[in-house]
This record gives sequence, C-alpha cells and structure tokens, in this order.
Amino acid sequence: MSQSLARTPCTVVTGFLGAGKTTLIRHLLENAGGKRLAVIVNEFGDVGVDAEILRGCGIEACDESSIVELANGCLCCTVADDFVPALDGLLSLDPPPDHILIETSGLALPKPLVQAFHWPAIRGRVTVDGVVAVVDGAALAEGRVAHDLEALAAQRAADPAMEHEDPVEEVFEDQIACADLIVLTKSDLLDKAGDALARARLGKALARPVGIVTSSEGRIDPAVMLGLGIGTERDIENRRTHHDEEADHDHDDFDTVVLPLPAAADAASLASRVTEALSVPDVLRAKGFAAVSGKPMRLLLQGVGSRVTHGFDRAWRDGEAREGQIVVIGLKGFDRGAVEAALAG
Repeated sequence: MSQSLARTPCTVVTGFLGAGKTTLIRHLLENAGGKRLAVIVNEFGDVGVDAEILRGCGIEACDESSIVELANGCLCCTVADDFVPALDGLLSLDPPPDHILIETSGLALPKPLVQAFHWPAIRGRVTVDGVVAVVDGAALAEGRVAHDLEALAAQRAADPAMEHEDPVEEVFEDQIACADLIVLTKSDLLDKAGDALARARLGKALARPVGIVTSSEGRIDPAVMLGLGIGTERDIENRRTHHDEEADHDHDDFDTVVLPLPAAADAASLASRVTEALSVPDVLRAKGFAAVSGKPMRLLLQGVGSRVTHGFDRAWRDGEAREGQIVVIGLKGFDRGAVEAALAG
C-alpha cells in the first residue's frame, strides 16, 4: 500500500476517572521522538482541563492545532457531529499527523467508539492501532476500581434497588474488556504484593489474554503503546461487554459541575481545599487549574479519592486572565453546595 493510501493509526486511550490517562498522554507527547502526534480529548463539562494540560506541554511535534477538544459528551454518541469532523480536521493538517491519540472521558464505553471506525466516511482513512486501558493500580490493589468509593458502597447497602446495579464497576469492566493493552498506573504506590493483587483482579475480569505494563507518573516507552498494529475495529464485535444488547447508552449515573477556583496564597492550601471537596460523599474526581499569588506559573491540580497532586505546568500568557476553574465529577446527586463550600475554604 502506498504511503498516500495508508490509513493513519489511532490509539484509543480509555480508563476510569483519575486513572492517569492525561498524564500518560502528556508523557507520550514529550517523548515522541520526532513522530507527529495529534490528540482528540473527550471531556464532560464546559472546561477542557485535560486539553489544557496537554497544550501546556509546549512540544513542537504536537502544537495546539494538533489538539482537539470535544466537550459535548461521549464521543461514541456524537460520531457524525463531533468525531468525524475532528478527524477530518486533523487529517487535513500539513503535514498530517503520523499517529492520533484519542483520550476518552472517564465515563465512556470504548466499544461504540471503536465500532465507529467502520463508518464509511473514515474507515478507509484511519484504523485503531490499539485500545489502551489505563487502570489505577493502587486502587485496584485495595479491591476498588477507583479511590474513595465508600459512598457508593453505603448507597448500595441503603438502597435495595442497587443490589444488582453497579455502574462504576460496569464502566470499568467494559473498558478493560475492549483493551489490547492495560497500563497499570501509580506503580510507585505498589509493593510486590500490591502489584500481584492488582494483576490478579485484572485476570479475573479479563476474558482473554491481554498484556499488562506498569507506569509511574505517566512514564512509559512510547514504543510499548504506539505501533501495536492490531486494527481493533476488525475484532471489536468479539469483545463482549455489559452493554452489548443496548441500542443506546447514557451517562445518567454521573454528574459533572464546573466551578471557579479562586487564586490561592499558596499551592498547599489550595490542594487542601480540593482534598476536602473530594471527601464529599459520591464525589469521584476533581481536576483544574488556578493562580497562586506571586507566582508567574499556572498551578495544575488533579485529585481522586484522598490523593491530590499539584504542580506548576506553564507560565500564564500575556493578557490571559488568571482565573482558575475546576471540574468535579461524581455520582448523580452529589452535594454541589458542600463541594463549593469546601473549595471556598
């Protein structure tokens, strides 16, 4: 096949809230080795925090025109309106990308998205190089798919109607069911026994052999993730998920709110307030950025469970309003007022 007719490989990066997808992709961008990478970021909510994290990397091989943010909901639900035009835009770049990374929302089901690669408008132009599921290794070692799910367990115990319903578990299981590779993140928080526990739980949930690699702070050799050459769209119907019999799906089990994040006197105090917000029952994830008094750099914060990481990612640009914002994701009905009070301090 000639280069002009070759299909552009795409890697679908899926994973639950807070597993480390964006950190992993940023590492790939920073270590692309001259390969031109493009990114489609799918988020819920009006503030593209993940896209902002990636745009802050300043990598010549992936400038801002190569990062497309889709914030209108699940990619697989908006193929014609959002996904196909996003691909068209990236493929029309001069020069075009060598490889496209697609970061799904933490709530997304990857199978419908992979099935979309059969659409006539794109099937001859792109292929799924592989589906990579990013999994929080530290949480999995503790028997959970994400940190701080005690609220969900309490809700299930108090409500008999939830006896056979666990949306978080189903999302997690559907994500790994479609995976060609699993990246077990936060390996620095795992000892040998914890690593074995996490792998054992994955083994029980997987219906077929899938490679598992570990990563800390997003560090991974790009050659491990890119260039798998699987063409997952050709096999996706054989990967059974909880939602195979559904003609459609939604995300009504979750709520997302976008809140202003006032400037802080210091990074530690702001991280403490985000930690307090994460302790509100049914809150799963928070991510955002803010200004710190006297600092020329923007502070990036990401939190899940009781863990909040923060660091300065880039300088505020000339003329840019130093206004912070944070996205908070949780189970439907979580107390927004309590979250706002915690962030206000």
